[in-house]
Amino acid sequence: MSRRSPRTDNSDTGAGAPATSRVTVCRGCCCGTPKVPRLDHAAQLAGLRQALDGLAQVRVSDCLDACEQANVVVIQPTAAGRAAGGRPVWLGLVNDPDAAEDIAAWIRAGGPGLADPPGVLDLYAFAPSRRVRKALGN
Repeated sequence: MSRRSPRTDNSDTGAGAPATSRVTVCRGCCCGTPKVPRLDHAAQLAGLRQALDGLAQVRVSDCLDACEQANVVVIQPTAAGRAAGGRPVWLGLVNDPDAAEDIAAWIRAGGPGLADPPGVLDLYAFAPSRRVRKALGN
């Protein structure tokens, strides 16, 4: 992980129901700046929160240290998904506004470990370095 201490906004989606999954969105470095052109970062985050309303907790991280994949979104499995073998799924280059609906559809179906992701999300999936995974506890 980078030397910056990660700032995380742990607010949930505001639906009042307990979050069943967790979605972390990188926003403090390359992912949340004009370095990624033609993307309204605030609108993307708002759209993701709206699409996931009540389905998942959405967190914002300063830097997930995978800047070459900017805009990074990490989908954590639910407890049941982890028990079924699900592991965190890292999505990079998530620059399509419609990706929020694809992520929400997957989480509605069960998410990592319980359901296969919509095919389009396979285009975004990547494996972060072992160093990054170890630093984040994944």
